[in-house]
Amino acid sequence: MDQSGAIQETLAQGEHCVIAVQGVVCVGDSLQSRLLGLVRCGPEYALFLYSHRRMAITGEDVSLDKVVPITRNFTMEEVSPDCDLHVLGSDVTVWIESEDISFTVRLPFGSHTRTFLQEVIRCCPAPSPGAPDLQFRWLSRYQSAGLEEEQEQQKPVLAAPGVLASEELKPNGKGVPGEQSSWVFEKPEAASTRPNKSKPEITSDMVRSSTVTVSDKAHILSMQKFGLRDTLVKSQLVQKEETYTYIQNFRFFVGTYNVNGQSPRECLRPWLSLDVEPPDVYCIGFQELDLSKEAFFFNDTPKEEEWFKAVTEGLHPDAKYAKVKLVRLVGIMLLLYVKQEHAVHISEVEAETVGTGIMGRMGNKGGVAIRFRFHNTSICIVNSHLAAHTEEYERRNQDYKDICSRMQFCQVDPNLPPLTISKHDVILWLGDLNYRIEELDVEKVKKLIEEKAFQTLYTHDQLKIQVAAKAVFQGFTEGELSFQPTYKYDTGSDDWDTSEKCRAPAWCDRVLWKGKNITQLSYQNHMALKTSDHKPVSAVFDIGVKVVNEELYRKTLEEIVRSLDKMENANIPSVTLSKREFCFQDVKYMQLQVESFTIINGQVPCQFEFINKPGENSYCKQWLNATPSKGFLLPDSTIEIELELFVNKTTATKLNSGEDQIEDILVLHLERGKDYFLSVSGNYLPSCFGSPLYTLCYMREPIQDLAPKTIRELTLMPLQTEDDGTREEKPLEIPKELWMMVDHLYRNASQQEDLFQQPGLRSEFELIRDCLDTGMPDTLSGSNHSVAEALLLFLESVPEPVICYGFYETCLENSSNYPFSKQIISNLPTCHKNVFNYLIAFLRELLNNSGKNHLDEKILASIFGSLLLRSPAGHQKPDVTEKKKAQDFIHQFLV
Repeated sequence: MDQSGAIQETLAQGEHCVIAVQGVVCVGDSLQSRLLGLVRCGPEYALFLYSHRRMAITGEDVSLDKVVPITRNFTMEEVSPDCDLHVLGSDVTVWIESEDISFTVRLPFGSHTRTFLQEVIRCCPAPSPGAPDLQFRWLSRYQSAGLEEEQEQQKPVLAAPGVLASEELKPNGKGVPGEQSSWVFEKPEAASTRPNKSKPEITSDMVRSSTVTVSDKAHILSMQKFGLRDTLVKSQLVQKEETYTYIQNFRFFVGTYNVNGQSPRECLRPWLSLDVEPPDVYCIGFQELDLSKEAFFFNDTPKEEEWFKAVTEGLHPDAKYAKVKLVRLVGIMLLLYVKQEHAVHISEVEAETVGTGIMGRMGNKGGVAIRFRFHNTSICIVNSHLAAHTEEYERRNQDYKDICSRMQFCQVDPNLPPLTISKHDVILWLGDLNYRIEELDVEKVKKLIEEKAFQTLYTHDQLKIQVAAKAVFQGFTEGELSFQPTYKYDTGSDDWDTSEKCRAPAWCDRVLWKGKNITQLSYQNHMALKTSDHKPVSAVFDIGVKVVNEELYRKTLEEIVRSLDKMENANIPSVTLSKREFCFQDVKYMQLQVESFTIINGQVPCQFEFINKPGENSYCKQWLNATPSKGFLLPDSTIEIELELFVNKTTATKLNSGEDQIEDILVLHLERGKDYFLSVSGNYLPSCFGSPLYTLCYMREPIQDLAPKTIRELTLMPLQTEDDGTREEKPLEIPKELWMMVDHLYRNASQQEDLFQQPGLRSEFELIRDCLDTGMPDTLSGSNHSVAEALLLFLESVPEPVICYGFYETCLENSSNYPFSKQIISNLPTCHKNVFNYLIAFLRELLNNSGKNHLDEKILASIFGSLLLRSPAGHQKPDVTEKKKAQDFIHQFLV
């Protein structure tokens, strides 16, 4: 996932985040995740290092930690371990050094990291006697914000007891230790008192009995982008693949385990090493790795290392394995291992995550995936944890669809669009899918299990029903469920749930697959493990992988190259477009519309790309996107382009007011050819989402019942502290739309468990939005969770937050002064003051029912703090201290 957008929101005008990558540095005795951004301002560049919570989606999710100017003394090189050996697919460790700082950072293996490193190296200033000095004056604003003092206090020391000195960690130095390298943030005088201990890094070296395999990673990192000719060669090699490959079977072990937030307390070999023959590949997924609030809000947990070690020790004793990749999103973790002799045949390793929690941010539900190429077969492994509760099968279906649509992997060739899950030869999907048994009571379910009438029980399985209805997992296969359900047990036993809720047993934990040449050998649960309220599941497959015959491959390649040589001097490329005019009717807030057209190529290979119009920074307006936006076409081939129109909080306000229209011109450019122009038009249905609060207070009728001229006048009306009496009608005290949502929740959801933490259904949000915008029907429909999420989305969309931007600094300064904080609220414009007081009264009412809904002041202050009190545009995005003060400010009014 590209996280540069989150960094861009923290930057000043004229500063641009070129690219960002997530890595891990060592701080003292611990590993800490950092987001690294390459930032440009004019001709100068710097590396910005951010701490972050969850997946960094917006600037609210990151806090600036360090700034490293890229001066002429800046160096960045890959650190090679002993004997220059690597496991292909393992993480990349890089040494970074500047005038007053040096550290190592571990980056994920893959094309995105490769591109990041290439961009950093490219922007390093070359030594030149006549070149002007680099000033980096633009960085002073970050130093004046307190960063300079922090850097002075936390300069890294060269060595501490138990940690190698920086000289030993430099590239080409053969002293890279088995213990982790360090980036030590300590005062120099404290170095002598450091404990002689270093936390072991999670690396392939920890894999039991593994031997690392040579791979020329330095060469891989320096690979240049493919040109058109190389892309054509690759494409034709794919088309002729059957002429130079043969099928060879490899044994895959796929396992899934919801561990209910527990630490490992028993050996995992009864699950991982049950078969006599050791597998060639292990794909092991966990859910609910950590259920703590810290993991939920900050995506940080010690459980990752605990379970990694437990898996390592549980791998089959008759083989040597190397870790290829580990990826985690909050409590969802996926591990990939291969036998050490296969590591050299693993390539193109990428990992991605998708959170499907509330507002698309929270990672308590969602999916993680690893894709890679094994010999000549592309494989994607997905581990997902879908929405809970028996009645929420539609939400589970939506989670599945969101993961499929949002999970995208970068390709080695930057001219090619990202890969989706479906674009792989083999897909293995595992996890706690949470589908339940329906239409049967608990006792009936248990009776059928006791009789081992699994096929009868299976007819009531929600996943079977939803697959048959073609709602999810189309084209996937699942083996026969000949084992008893894996949920829910009393922890530490094989007894069904005896808690007050007495959950009905269900096959929550599943493994499905899609692709050719796949044979399932076993599919079972593992009752011997009793750590969790779930039982682990395993599936073993023989998968036919396409292996390259090198001699036939060379012959095929030579034939392709000779054919392309004949085409080199062909005519100018020319294409035909199936459609050039696109009209999007009745566009609504946060409701995707898609129009498509086909590019039909002629006799000449061509490369196409949508290009910027003169004076513009993007090839299209913010609400529009073309997929793919660039690519290549072989002679006589076609490609379908989708134009996606999606209005969100960034673009809604100007569309509401009429300052922007659904109108745009796209320029499709052919390399060595001409340009084609595409016209986009349509109409936007105005919405309360994206409208100012004071505007809505003057709208007694639903917004879509008003004339466009009236909406424009009210939206562009300046915000005033009090009503000046110039308008005939007095404003409402609060927007009627806000009242409808809060009143619905007050009457129906005061005791709702997981309120504001569990997302609603998108289809229900659309009904709620239409009801608010049209006034029909009179009451809101949908679940409590859908209404709650709609309320949060509404507050996020208002262009001026409830606590106006002008009061932001004062609020932070008085976050622990309740009397003065109340005075600040009293000075807000009337409608904003009314909305704040109304929301606080509602949140207090929820807290009065905390025994039922399990909410507390900290959860509500964290969720609503970033919505009610937002930093103004152009302001440096909040660091951890500022975010804490914003939460504290709201917290004062809740206790």
